Amino acid sequence: MDFEFTKNTLLGEYYVKCSMEHQIVGRWLQEEIGRDCTKIDQILALIEKAHQFSAQELQWQGKEISVLLTGQEVTVEENARLSGIEEEFEDDFSLYESESYAQCGLEDFESLLLQWRDFTR
Repeated sequence: MDFEFTKNTLLGEYYVKCSMEHQIVGRWLQEEIGRDCTKIDQILALIEKAHQFSAQELQWQGKEISVLLTGQEVTVEENARLSGIEEEFEDDFSLYESESYAQCGLEDFESLLLQWRDFTR
């Protein structure tokens, strides 16, 4: 997963720009996590648990975006997609789908979160 962190020094705001297929991960970091160390620690604890119990499915639910850890994979998606209402996206809307759903490896996700924590301190 490719990403880049930036800080607006004038406003003190932090941003992350992720590759197109992982845009939802960037939104999740900025909107759901931000600089909240408690939330970061909660996610890191889930990641540690996922390392120990890879057969267990673990979830962290945010206001708009949630994270699901299964085995060595992480799924980040908008809660609207989890509501049970299935929408079929036409080919023209595949970019929109990539803005609301992404998967990555557990180790990549953990690395991103640790780097974000260090960057925002």
